[in-house]
Amino acid sequence: MSKALSVDLRERVVAAIAAGASWRAAAARFGVSASSASRWATLAREVGSVAPGPLGGDRRTARIEAHAPLILGLVKRSSDITLKEIRAELAEAGVSAGIGTLWRFFHRRRMTWKKSQPTLRNRTVRTP
Repeated sequence: MSKALSVDLRERVVAAIAAGASWRAAAARFGVSASSASRWATLAREVGSVAPGPLGGDRRTARIEAHAPLILGLVKRSSDITLKEIRAELAEAGVSAGIGTLWRFFHRRRMTWKKSQPTLRNRTVRTP
């Protein structure tokens, strides 16, 4: 996983740009890419800080978690409902969710459905 460059370096690049250097010249002077220098200068101008944002983590779980009462209500209403059926019900409610998203939703709650044990099939025995 990548690691954010230090705030000190970011501030020095932005200070060089503020002193009149171009993005490319400041980037070359400090050994960073021109696009990074551009983004940092824009960030400093708009936000007032060049501190990096958080890296990694889950950014999408909240979308499906917002509909948890609806999903759990569907399961409570029909305990043998399939993921495809849940997905179809959500689509009717205007919620777009994939099978994998729903699977992870239930996995986080440690909810599983096991199929019943299959019965043994009748075996025909051949005699020579």
